[in-house]
Amino acid sequence: MALEWEQLVVDARDGNALAHWWQEALGWTYLVESDPDEFEIRPSEDRFPGLLFIPVPESKAIKNRLHLDFRPDDRDAEVERLTGLGATRADVGQGDETWVVLADPEGNEFCVLSSKPSVGA
Repeated sequence: MALEWEQLVVDARDGNALAHWWQEALGWTYLVESDPDEFEIRPSEDRFPGLLFIPVPESKAIKNRLHLDFRPDDRDAEVERLTGLGATRADVGQGDETWVVLADPEGNEFCVLSSKPSVGA
């Protein structure tokens, strides 16, 4: 038996808006529009996994049990770019660490890790 990871499902008050926010944040080019109540984005048409945003009536209330981590070329520049898009800094009890915890416009936490090491370092 083989499994392929196709998507991560994200509950959202406004799936369309959140899908478009993440599409811009990640620079992903492909928006799957197969259902008016589900919004899936992918890095490209034939690349998985994607993020699937589905509508729910309630707002996010507690810390995520699952979150995404991103390793940028420049952590501080990426945090500035993402907060410029509407992300906010989040405190989940992390203390003083090498990563920054942010939340998307609906409060879903994700981490921007320390910058990638220089080549040859």
